[in-house]
Amino acid sequence: MSQQTHPDYAPARVLFPEYWSLDAMVRAEIEGLTDEQLDWESGQWGWSEWSIRRQVSHMGSLVYRWMLERWGDQVFPYGSGITDEQYRKFSSADFDRRMDEREYWDIADIVAALTDAVKLARRVLEMETVGSLRVRLIPHRVSPQWPLMVQAHPRGVDLGGDGRPATITLEATFRHMYFEYITHLYNIQRLKRAQGLPAIVRLPREGYWTVPGWDVSEP
Repeated sequence: MSQQTHPDYAPARVLFPEYWSLDAMVRAEIEGLTDEQLDWESGQWGWSEWSIRRQVSHMGSLVYRWMLERWGDQVFPYGSGITDEQYRKFSSADFDRRMDEREYWDIADIVAALTDAVKLARRVLEMETVGSLRVRLIPHRVSPQWPLMVQAHPRGVDLGGDGRPATITLEATFRHMYFEYITHLYNIQRLKRAQGLPAIVRLPREGYWTVPGWDVSEP
């Protein structure tokens, strides 16, 4: 992520140039894997309970869930162009935080949907400014992992307490989605190492997988 100081009127994309390479990183890491390798799972580690295929499905789904379900009214006041039926496939109630596996099981289809999800995030970054990313705010649903994950955020995440509601800014949302991608790529690399396969992408040492207390166990 950009560490430079940018004026409020600068386009939001200057804060998150990584969104123009995230989907390529995912494609590079999983290229050439067989169905057997994509579907390998194990109960030995928490990070191995989802296969590579399901990690990628989750990565695509999370952008749609944040950009449309939580932020849609603010960032797409006139509509995103994605129908309710399409959204239900991208965030299926029948599959935990993943796309509908009845529609998205072939890895080519999953990656195509993930690529479109990243493009959706880029659209928002091109429409917003640095200033608007930092002032836009929504209520935040705090999962059990957030007290750990908040360590990676320099600003924008308020977990609430003492009568104060939990909130998250649009800037912190983009940081969160980026950190999720990097951390799930780390999971994919561990799933590959557990199968005797080499990692391909060099991951930046930032995000959730680098915070104290994160499970960094290796096969």
